[in-house]
Order: sequence, then structure tokens, then C-alpha cells
Amino acid sequence: MPELQEKPADSQPSAGAPKQAFFRLDSGPQRTLWVLLFLTAGLVLRVWHASGTFLNSDEIMHFAAANQTSWAATYRMSLAISHPPLLIFVLHLWRALGTSELMLRMSSIIAGLAFCWFALQWARLLFAEEVAWGLYVFVLFLPTSIELSTEVRQYALFLAFMMAAAYLLERALAENSAGAMLLSGVSLWFAIGSHYSGFLFAPALGVYAIWRILRQGHRLRVTLAWVAGQVGALALCIFLYFTQIRELSHYFGGQDPTKGWMENAYLGHSYFVSGKVNPVIFIIGRTVGVFQYTFRQLVVGDIAFLFFLAGIFLLFRGKNSSRVNSRQLGALLLLPFAANCAAAMVRAYPYGGTRHSSFLLPFALAGICIALAGALRHKLLPTIATAIAICLLCRLTLANKPPFFSSTDERASNMHAAIDYIDRLPEDEIIFGDFQTNLMLGHYLCNQQPYAPDQRVPGFVSFQCGGHRVIASTTKYVFDANSFYDQIEKAAFRFGLRPGSTVQVAQMGWNTHLVSEIGNSGVVPHSFGSELHLFEFTVPQSGPAILPKL
Repeated sequence: MPELQEKPADSQPSAGAPKQAFFRLDSGPQRTLWVLLFLTAGLVLRVWHASGTFLNSDEIMHFAAANQTSWAATYRMSLAISHPPLLIFVLHLWRALGTSELMLRMSSIIAGLAFCWFALQWARLLFAEEVAWGLYVFVLFLPTSIELSTEVRQYALFLAFMMAAAYLLERALAENSAGAMLLSGVSLWFAIGSHYSGFLFAPALGVYAIWRILRQGHRLRVTLAWVAGQVGALALCIFLYFTQIRELSHYFGGQDPTKGWMENAYLGHSYFVSGKVNPVIFIIGRTVGVFQYTFRQLVVGDIAFLFFLAGIFLLFRGKNSSRVNSRQLGALLLLPFAANCAAAMVRAYPYGGTRHSSFLLPFALAGICIALAGALRHKLLPTIATAIAICLLCRLTLANKPPFFSSTDERASNMHAAIDYIDRLPEDEIIFGDFQTNLMLGHYLCNQQPYAPDQRVPGFVSFQCGGHRVIASTTKYVFDANSFYDQIEKAAFRFGLRPGSTVQVAQMGWNTHLVSEIGNSGVVPHSFGSELHLFEFTVPQSGPAILPKL
């Protein structure tokens, strides 16, 4: 890319740069070489992280929606997922390259690396070189960024398009380019089509853009190009609301799925509840949670929050530049936080230490790097070295608690062993599970091939793969002891299972505690790590029923 930036007056050149000719990152082809070397290191880490683990239930849900025989069927399946459909369309194409865990995750890895590259280019247009490189190191090597870009989820794709929209906006404003502005608008459309947090990012970036355009003045065609992009983004938001968001309850038994998110242990505290928590405490606590999630380390996250505040303070007290006002930059970093927080206050979207707020990462890290570079007297190499050290510390001291899970029990060999065990079971023995297990068995027992589940029995789904019949609940995502006994009795009645016969109960995925909860009932579990369990269970007495034919 050609050189575009005019460095702000309050940005200082990297001290000691002339003495570091062997490691020049501030100009020339050597900088490009080091950008590519760091990017390659990020690729290696992501491939290593994505290899050797089985897909989790969310990843399988997205692939199953994409693994259809036609585009029309793929779109229909995407309507039942609480996200816009772009990733599902990408996976529908991508599966032609292979359906192994690593191959399916490669689309996210590529998008994640694109996010890192755009983040560097965006930061270089706005901040000093050491700030930009500190941000680049963080987005490449922090565990959270690596995980977001190695899962078959929407976040890597969204972050890539989000950062492309922000970068191209700066290019358009710097060059007075209507073409770049149009590309920024198109990137914003793709970001919105990737994840619903785009509904929050778009107005935050829009307010900043209006401020910049009004203060500096630009060619009419540049302004018109920006307006066209915003009109298209608004139209897309309206379309997604009426075709997907409003219709989600149809696929969840008439219930709004977001209500369940507000009440569960994972996301319940990420929504404001009037009268239950002080709003100031909620805002501060959830904001700190963003930084704890960003670094996957609680103490480092707390310290990073203070650095972010210091960085914002430095921006607001800084001098104006000839192109970008420091206060405008401060607003740019704060507006996404304000949009996310406002959505949580009205219980529309979660805010805090959750991947749903991952779109805040580049803005949080930019503020941190401003303070970090200032503390290191704007020296380039010490800033990079410190950022690398922080990434290493976070990697070695991960906060492995919900929603963070250890990957040691998610080894693909564990899944292969569980499927081998099922293959050795008698073919007439039914496999019974919760909805999460249904997703995982549908993927692995059916050997990544499309299958047509039978949903004629209310509350349950059934299918046949690998010579085995699977019956699963559609109303209970994860069984606990109470819901398991309730669902097995209903399944026995509705499917005509003979009392006294045996079924093989499977529980696979997150929070699989059923075995430990009913361990005193005489069951003998076969466990493959902490997330894959099977045990034989005797069907209880139930009333008459008709067994539906598959």
C-alpha cells in the first residue's frame, strides 16, 4: 500500500530507530518483510491451535447448516441460527475443499490473519509506529485473538470486514477517494452480514465519520459515497431484522432465544437488570470484563483496563494534528464501548467478558498501546518486546473457567475413540442424548455427510447413521439429572421404547455433568476425556405409544 498517513503532531517517532537498521519497522521494504514474518508466525500458531481437536457443538451447528444440497436449503437452515447468514454461505462453498476439522477452520484462520493485517494498516494511519506495532503483536498473538480465528464461528469473518471498513474509511478520508469510501461501505455490509455486533459497530463508526467529514470537509462525491454506504447498511439491518431476528422464535418453539441467554449462567450477568445491580457498577464491571476476556488473564486484564484509561486520557489532552484531531481518535476508541454498553443497558445485547463483545478488541488494544508506548518513551523495539512478553504470559496463565475451556480434553483422538465405541454397539441399541449431543453425533457418526433428521415427534429429533438410531431432545440443550429423567420418560412414551430394554445414553460437549450427577444410580460410564461420555440405561416404565417410522 502506498504511504498515506500524516503522523499526528503528538505522535513521536520511534526512538533509536537509526541505530536499529537490522530491525527497521518504520519504513521501506524491511518493514514489509517484518510484517510478513510476524503474519507467518501468527499463521503457524493458528494452524497449530486449530489442529488435533474435534469441533465443538457451535462449530458443528454452523457446518451442519451449510452442509446442504442447495443454496436455497442452506439459506433456510441459516434462518434457525442466531447469526446473519454470510458464514453459512462461505462454509457451503468451503466444504468442497474438505471437511476435516483443520480444513473447516482454515476459513476462519485466513479471515483472522486478514483482521490482523487490516488492524496494523488502520493503526498506522492514525497512531505512531510503535502503537501500531504493539497493536499488531497483540492481535496476532493474544490467546483470545487466536481462538476467535481458529473456530468455525462468525467472529473472525466479522472482525476482518469490520477492520477493513475502518481502514478503508481512513484511506478515503486521507485521499479524498470516493472509491475507497465505497469499498469501506461494502466492507461494512459484509461485516453486518457476518455478525449482529455489526449493528453496534456501524453507528459507532458512523458517528466518528460524520465528525471527521464535517470538521475537515471533503469532496461531494466522497460524502455521497459515504451516505450510499450507510443507506445500504441500514437497509441490510432492516432486512436481517425482519427475515431473521424477528423470526428466530419460530425455530425455538415460539420463545425468544435471547431471553434464555439473559437468564443463563454464561451471559446473564452481561445484561443490565434494573433494581438488581447499580448501573455504574454494571458499566465498570462489564468494561473491566472486556479487558479480562481480551487477555484471558484476570490480573493482566485489570491492569490493561487502567492502561486503556491512561491512553484515552493522553489522547484527549493531546494536540490537534493537521489531519486527525486527538479528541476524534479518543471518541473513535470509546464509541464502540458506548454502543455495546447502551445495548446491554436496554437488554438488547450482552456486554462484558464474552466473545459477543470481541468487536471491541482493536479499540481496547489501541488505547492500551498508546499508554504502553508512552510508558516506554515511544521506543519501538521495547514496545514490541513488551507486547510479546505480555502475550506469552497470558498464554502460560490462561483463565480456564467458563466460558473458557481447556483444549486438552477436546483432542480429536477422544472423539475417534468415542465413535469407535459406538460402532461396536449392537445396531438395535438406540442412542439417546440432549440437543448438543445430537449435533455432535450428527456430524461425526454420519461422517460429515448431509443427513435428514426426522422431527415429527414434538420435542425430539431422530436419525439413523452408521447403522445406529439416534433419538435426541430438542428442548434441552444440555441434560442435567432432572431434565434427563424427564426427557427419557417422554422419549420412552413417544417412541414406544419397551420398558426394561436398554438404550445407550450419550452426552457430548460443554458442561457434560450428567454422569457425575447420576453416578449413584449404578450407571457404568465410558468416558473419553471430560466432554464425551456414554453409559447404558434401562428404559423406565411408560404408557403406550406408536413408534414412528423413519
